[in-house]
Amino acid sequence: MSVLPVEDPHVVRVRREISDLDRALVELVNKRLRLVGELKRYKDEHGIGFVDLAREEWMLRYLQRANRGPLSGQGLAELYHALLDLTKREVLAQPGSGER
Repeated sequence: MSVLPVEDPHVVRVRREISDLDRALVELVNKRLRLVGELKRYKDEHGIGFVDLAREEWMLRYLQRANRGPLSGQGLAELYHALLDLTKREVLAQPGSGER
């Protein structure tokens, strides 16, 4: 008789670890949003454009060099671009955040 996946101790343990990581990811994204919002406000006050494409490309290359896998280079690029797109939308949607 086999154990149902939801009762298997290994499945339960790994799922718990995944849930903990997912919660940590959400916390990190929220921290990133707060920092980017702070940076945008500063840039607005000093007449600096919000988006810096050269910085984004530099950061992607930096992350690709630091990546030890198993996330592929293509997967990292997709994740990073999705994070950038999400961050820009969320920060621009914050009250008082006029687009520049």
